[in-house]
This record gives sequence, C-alpha cells and structure tokens, in this order.
Amino acid sequence: LTGTSREQRAFQYLLAHAIPGDPHHILQTFDQWCYHCEHLSCVGPDKGEWRIVERVLLERAPLRVLELGTYCGYGTVLLAQGLPPGARLYTIEGDPRHAAVAEKVIRLAGFSEQTVELIVGPSEEVIPRLQEKHGLMKADLVFMDHWKRCYLRDLRLLESHQLLAEGATILADNVLFPGAPHFLQYAKTCGKYHCKVHHASLEY
Repeated sequence: LTGTSREQRAFQYLLAHAIPGDPHHILQTFDQWCYHCEHLSCVGPDKGEWRIVERVLLERAPLRVLELGTYCGYGTVLLAQGLPPGARLYTIEGDPRHAAVAEKVIRLAGFSEQTVELIVGPSEEVIPRLQEKHGLMKADLVFMDHWKRCYLRDLRLLESHQLLAEGATILADNVLFPGAPHFLQYAKTCGKYHCKVHHASLEY
C-alpha cells in the first residue's frame, strides 16, 4: 500500500533509530525491526550463525572476504565489523533493488568503498571478473547466502578461476533447509575440503 518494499521500510526504520557509524547498533536496530515489525531473511542474532561468523573472523583474520548474496546488507555489516585492519570485503548482489538498500545500509554503518565493495550482478557473471575487474586475487573467506541452487555452481566457478586462497574457509548458510544437497555432497566427497555442519534455528 505504501509503494515501498519491506527492505526499504526497514532502511527507513534504521535511519530513524540507528546510530550512524555504529555497526553493532545498526544490526541491533535491524533485529528490532525484524522482531517487532516485518520479517526479513537476515542472519539474525539467535540463529547461531552470527557466533560462527564472529568466531571464524577472529580465528582466521581473513584479509580478503567474498560474500555471495548481500540482500539488505545485514550479513555484510556483520562481516565488515569483524575484519582485521587492512582487510577488504567484496559482496555480490544480483537484485538491483536489494543492492540499492544494502549500499545505503553499509555506508550508514560507516564502511567506505575501500573496505566494502558492493558489486551488482548475477554471481555467475561477476565471479569470473573478480580478479581482472575488481582486484580480488584470492579469497581467504567466502560466505554463501544467496540462492541455494547456485552454491555448487559458484563454488566450482571459484575453483576454476583460482579464487580460493590456500586454506580458505567457506561458510554456506541453509544447506540443510531449504537445502543445497548437491553442494553438500560435493563438498563432502570431492576430497578438497574438511566439512562441518552446524545446526541452527531459523532467523528470528
């Protein structure tokens, strides 16, 4: 009825209630909106993945991070706030409408284009251009949270374009539900990865 999307309404709530330049408060305000106003499929604080992401960032201190599926920028802010000094995050979003909201959320949280680069376009088209066009030579950490049917295809693209650093960590969300069975089977059986499945609740 308002002519605006849920994602845009969430951003208007952020503008009214969040502290600019405070990533943690941005995420908290996002959570308040999702708990009390409208559901958005963000990671959220209760799912358990938040803690996994924070732990991986702390333990691995990745300098080059790739996120597939920016959506509203919630996961992007979560990743960016845990980056070590000098690190850079590349995030890919296929939907221009979501990317427009995410761009504003990321900048509201205080992250410049030097720290977080948002790339708009289908992942299968962007991944092959990451090295030449965007300067991402090797990713130390990859966070997959886009279309589950694309997980395996995009992992193979990352492999074929030699975009995974030695010892890279890949976090893939929702591989059991709604599920990415072919991706999971490949990761477990191809012999290239040590796999661990973390059980978590749904968002909010």
